[in-house]
Amino acid sequence: MAQVFVSYARPDEPFATRAADALKALGYDVWRDAELPAHRAYADVIDEQLKSAKAVLVLWSADSAKSQWVRSEADAARQLGTLVQASLDDTIPPMPFNQIQCADLKDWDGASDVPGWRKLTASVQALAGGAIEQGPKSRIAGRPVSVCVLPFQNMSGDAEQEYFSDGISEDITTDLSKVSALEVIARNTAFSLKGLAIDVAEIAQKLGVTHVLEGSVRKSGNRVRITAQLIDGKSGGHVWAERYDRDLTDIFAIQDEISQAIVSALKVNLLPEEKTAIESRGTGDANAYNFYLMARKYWVSGNYGDIKREQRVIRLARRAVEIDPNYAQAWALMALAQVSLRYYFGVTDEDGEASADRALAIDPTIAEAYAVRAHIFAEQGDLDSANRQIRKALELDPDSWEVNREAARIATAQRKTADAMRHYEKAVELIETDYHSWGMLVMCYQALGDREGVLRGAEMMHSQAEKVLAEDPSNGAALGICAGGHAIAGNRDQAMETIERAMLIDPDNLNMRYNFGCVLSAYLQDREASVDVLVPVLAEANLTLVKAAVFDPDLDFLRGDERFEKALADAQLRLGIDPAPASPAAT
Repeated sequence: MAQVFVSYARPDEPFATRAADALKALGYDVWRDAELPAHRAYADVIDEQLKSAKAVLVLWSADSAKSQWVRSEADAARQLGTLVQASLDDTIPPMPFNQIQCADLKDWDGASDVPGWRKLTASVQALAGGAIEQGPKSRIAGRPVSVCVLPFQNMSGDAEQEYFSDGISEDITTDLSKVSALEVIARNTAFSLKGLAIDVAEIAQKLGVTHVLEGSVRKSGNRVRITAQLIDGKSGGHVWAERYDRDLTDIFAIQDEISQAIVSALKVNLLPEEKTAIESRGTGDANAYNFYLMARKYWVSGNYGDIKREQRVIRLARRAVEIDPNYAQAWALMALAQVSLRYYFGVTDEDGEASADRALAIDPTIAEAYAVRAHIFAEQGDLDSANRQIRKALELDPDSWEVNREAARIATAQRKTADAMRHYEKAVELIETDYHSWGMLVMCYQALGDREGVLRGAEMMHSQAEKVLAEDPSNGAALGICAGGHAIAGNRDQAMETIERAMLIDPDNLNMRYNFGCVLSAYLQDREASVDVLVPVLAEANLTLVKAAVFDPDLDFLRGDERFEKALADAQLRLGIDPAPASPAAT
């Protein structure tokens, strides 16, 4: 069973008992200090249980905030990455725990449909997984042989190398997905287990797979060491294992060998065309591949609204195509960043259209290049052409994260909120850590009146943004997402504190400041404060951001406000945009 440790102050014991019983009813093995054995030292048992727990639930109250024991247990859980917090009486957790999301359980009576309890159990499930007793809800495999490729561990001693180990995991997942006789768990599902201490047999049962592939990557200079082991999901025994110590230039050969060794070990047929597809790479140069992976990492998780994100992606992608001029994926990624640079920041000396054309000249099936064309047509006001280009991109690769994000953006520009929601949902399904798409998804749910979706999305966008902030505390876009999470959860003071901190850290990030205006408008219903934020933003904003303000449903609360309408009209006039108002209807 998945184990949950409950930390609480003695006056809160009745509540702790109720929470423990509710978690036990869900199938979790719950431990609290009422179960201390009489023959062992208190501190030893607490330390043992804390370290073995997969989730530590800390119940904050006026009493527990003063408790040295509760603070100590919370700090241990924070360092172990197992902390789940709940407030029983509106008490804000003490520092540094006030920087971590906290479920609101005030007046909770044990009901399972209360937002605060749903938020708590979602966090427990993310850390501890589902209880084994919930086996009937496990996924049912569609083929006799199936595999989950767990994210390979980065053993390089450098967190900055995480992109490389993640890229290898994704590529092996993609390669194995080309084998028709083999069912492969989606990348997003596998990556939700990243960094967790897991039981392979339990995971295999829950995911409904026959085998699990795990491994590690150690990259040092021009050398790479990759270990991989294929494990039988039922017995837990090794079916195949290998270690590769090679030059970095052999990275593609290693990936091919791993994929083909797995196919052989699983005794499934590999058709000739599937073997060719596995061995087909966008580039044959390991250095170009490395620069591309690095660029894509910044594109996915970088600071939206900071021009340095686009500039960094362009520099890295350009280096990749300098090494290999026929690297179509790198040309397409550079085009995406160049178009963003042009329309978000007004930099016109980077021609995204030319880079997209170059990508398509090399490989006419590169879906992301059609997404670039769609973006350009949309910015030019030719939505019919934009829609045709994005449909083509989706036909070529319906599972492209970049394409689904662009499809969602274009749908939003036409107030097709249900379509935008569908594509943002696909984007976060593909890359769960995409905090920005979670934020946009919440906007869609809010516009469509889906309160449950708003709460669920807010929890995800907040938790994913906090992961980014753990690596880069100055990421203004992630701070903006956290402010939105606090606002949606009803924590106005924390939302305003986050906004103030972000404005000091990243004052030039117009995208972040615009999002703060949306938070104040849609979730805090503070018209005056929202307009105060947006007026100077609109005075500086470029084409894309001003167009967004015209149709953004998060700003519908401000429609008709004299100051907001004047600022928007002035911005449209400055940029030569048709001042026709957006329809307030969301479809």
